[in-house]
Amino acid sequence: MHRLLTPEEMTIADRFAVDSGTPVLTLMERAGRAVAGHAMRLCRPAGRVIVLCGPGNNGGDGFVAARILSGRGYRVDVATLDGHFPDRGDAGVMAGYWKQPLLAFPSVDFDRYDLCVDAIFGAGLSRDVAGGTVDCLQRLAQAGLAILAVDVPSGVDGESGQLRGFAAQAGLTVTFFRQKPGHCLQPGRDLCGEIVVADIGIDSVCLSVIDPKTMINLPAVWRDHVPLPATTSHKYLRGAVLVLSNRLEYSGAARLSAKAALRGGAGLVTLATPVDAMTAHAASSDAIMLRRCENLEDFAALLADTRRNALVIGPGLGAEGEDAAFTRAQVRLGIGAKRALVLDASALTVFAGRGQELADLVAQSGYREGFEPIVTPHEGEFAHLSKNLAGYGHDSSKCARARTLSRLLGCVVVYKGADTVIAAPDGRAAISINGTAWLATAGSGDVLSGLVAAFCAGRMPSFEAACMAVWCHAQAGLNLGPYLTADDLPRAITQVLRDLPVSKSV
Repeated sequence: MHRLLTPEEMTIADRFAVDSGTPVLTLMERAGRAVAGHAMRLCRPAGRVIVLCGPGNNGGDGFVAARILSGRGYRVDVATLDGHFPDRGDAGVMAGYWKQPLLAFPSVDFDRYDLCVDAIFGAGLSRDVAGGTVDCLQRLAQAGLAILAVDVPSGVDGESGQLRGFAAQAGLTVTFFRQKPGHCLQPGRDLCGEIVVADIGIDSVCLSVIDPKTMINLPAVWRDHVPLPATTSHKYLRGAVLVLSNRLEYSGAARLSAKAALRGGAGLVTLATPVDAMTAHAASSDAIMLRRCENLEDFAALLADTRRNALVIGPGLGAEGEDAAFTRAQVRLGIGAKRALVLDASALTVFAGRGQELADLVAQSGYREGFEPIVTPHEGEFAHLSKNLAGYGHDSSKCARARTLSRLLGCVVVYKGADTVIAAPDGRAAISINGTAWLATAGSGDVLSGLVAAFCAGRMPSFEAACMAVWCHAQAGLNLGPYLTADDLPRAITQVLRDLPVSKSV
């Protein structure tokens, strides 16, 4: 159930069911019955229900739900935009079974009802809602009654999660067969409320035909790739992470990354640091090794030990003036070393407007497919990387933007935020749904970069390593709860990893 279907892919799934012998009307009947069943959870017996029906199949689902609820003793009214019945298509057939008069949207007094079933537009909406529909939805949003949305709240784009004009906040959304990206991407994710996926009889074998590339970031995506130490393993087989540090006053970010890499299972973690930060690093952890790194020659010498198979470059490094040039040079060396590589924070900022330069460096390095470098931009860093990047065009969908940047850079992209998207150059994308706003705190991203590197050091493919790190990082945040700090996260991640059901050893 982790696969997501775009509205276009859902149309293919519906067609597959019809071609396999299930009529559209049967699918619509099942969908409407599922909606009615969940509506009864939200509304007291014999309560008053208003069903808002659009002109398409979403409205047809609404007419079925209205008929079922009325037959169960609920006092049900149905409204359409103009108070007229749909006169064609499958929705028109289902509307024909409703034998009571219709209301028009402008005449609906929402204060009279206990529940509204929003069945105006579904996930495939391709234009902004306007006119009387917007007015109706705005009055609904202000009325304060419970709202059940059919497929998505009307006005939410099922592919991007973006608003098309306006949408009323639902308490429950009932969708069918599989969730859509718009259920997971903001602001659609918040507007949907609780999401229920109803089985309407579409055979999941159609997924092998559709081959969807978008998924919810759940353990099913990466569990088979998780490396666990075998009885014969040693620390270098578990992987060795090298984290670059800046001078003392900027050294905390690198320490957080290093601690996360150690807690994430790396057998050995080394901080490459200027001398003035060594005492602070040493006082923080006995298990993290320290190596002097004042210049590019020192960094190159550290890279000569090929057992150091994963690098973190960026947290706390310089991003202005001569420091920016030095950071770019460190990135060039790191890419040239062809190790597992995580670029974060300053390593991204210093390529503002120079994304093509970074893309060219990656292309020239010849990384093995599936083990590309990983970049972890937040919104601002994403804008820096994509600026002046040949072939990049802004898209309304966060998934589409992440995919495009991933393809152009030749890197796995972790596009951070409330709805973090992980995208691979081969077109796969996963959306995180287990995050918490409490992770929006200084140093949280540094912890994530170290965790990604730990999983890469264990020889996980880049996409799966990034997905696993994002999920574990978010789960640790949820477990810690309110007012967490980045210092709390590495130890909390250990507990998350202990609870994972994994079986593969290295």
